[in-house]
Amino acid sequence: MQGSRLYVGNLKYSVTNHQLRGLFAGYGQVKSANVIEGKGFGFVEMSTPEEAQKAKDALDGREFDGRNLKVDEAKPPRSREDRGRSRGGPERY
Repeated sequence: MQGSRLYVGNLKYSVTNHQLRGLFAGYGQVKSANVIEGKGFGFVEMSTPEEAQKAKDALDGREFDGRNLKVDEAKPPRSREDRGRSRGGPERY
């Protein structure tokens, strides 16, 4: 794993930042934990890529609060221009 930021999907909408931080704390130092409100996913940043990999290996597919988590390395945000293209929008030059 190259980065230390993880995407965490399939969360219940009621999960808090504090709960997400607590879940990942057993695998290393959590720099940040942020649940995206009303979306069912969030992001966790661990202090090293090794800790992130350890957490991903342990938690991907694990049941948490009645749901099986999807944990993967977070992808960098796309630019607005790239977002339009991904939906089949016209190319802009």
